[in-house]
Amino acid sequence: MSNTVADLMRRNLLDVFNEPDPERRSAAIAQTYAEDVVWHEPDRVVRGREALAERATELRTQTPDWVFRPEGPVSVNDDLGHLGFQYGPAGQPPVATGMDIAHCKDGVIIELYTIVTEIRQPS
Repeated sequence: MSNTVADLMRRNLLDVFNEPDPERRSAAIAQTYAEDVVWHEPDRVVRGREALAERATELRTQTPDWVFRPEGPVSVNDDLGHLGFQYGPAGQPPVATGMDIAHCKDGVIIELYTIVTEIRQPS
């Protein structure tokens, strides 16, 4: 499986945070992140694959019918990746938009920053 920065950015959004099956999500986490990954969210810092997996599960539980959608193509500059996203109920306008920026090394994400740019009231 390819581990380019662009592939890692898409896998982060779609194979990890959109994956409802815990076993498939766990496999994607193992392929996507360093064991000691650091994820910076707007309200917390998550350290390590296990904590990231717990947080991803928490997000899926809070909004089980919501999905992440890429907003534009992945941008890459050396070992940094950027991917905009939309988040909300499947088939509906997004409730939130934002971006993920990741520092990658040796074929995995070692540090991830999630920035939320807009939150709307759900319809």
